Amino acid sequence: MVKQARAAVTRQALISAAAEVFGADGYAMATLPTISGRAGVSSGALHFHFPNKEALASAVESAAAESALALTEESAQAEGGGRLQTLVTAVRRLMDAVAGDPVVRAGFRLSGDPSRKSEARLHDWWYEWVRDALAEARSDGELAEGVSAEDAAVVIVAATLGLETLGAADPYWRSTERVDQLWSFALPRLSGAE
Repeated sequence: MVKQARAAVTRQALISAAAEVFGADGYAMATLPTISGRAGVSSGALHFHFPNKEALASAVESAAAESALALTEESAQAEGGGRLQTLVTAVRRLMDAVAGDPVVRAGFRLSGDPSRKSEARLHDWWYEWVRDALAEARSDGELAEGVSAEDAAVVIVAATLGLETLGAADPYWRSTERVDQLWSFALPRLSGAE
């Protein structure tokens, strides 16, 4: 039992260290020796848990997806103002997580990293979640006449991923004020309410 607990701690340390390195350097520039050094574990321990860099990157992206999913679920449960309000809250929480959680930040960066040969699963998940939220808002009569849930999803996902990408170089873009600007512009065009 003690061995399993130690292995779980080591695995989590590797995922956290990898998130920091991938978030700072990107996938192509990140090295396994840098990650194992940052985690404070041997190269052998790293390879015991992850056979290669892609496996480690996938683990970071999976951990980020779990966190992002939890944020969206919390947003849906916390709000009573309908699906558009849930969407606004989810975007705010997600951008806060991108700014403050290295794993979420690295997961989104890895998902869009062209040097990886894998699919952009986290970006795809985010698009589907936003599209589904807007489709439900459409069904509930929350979207303005003539607003396509599909078109609105493309704009919101592009804007949020754009803020995330720009924020990698300058935290200004991840700020609450930038997210508020997004909603100040988009929400009046989306909402069917006065």
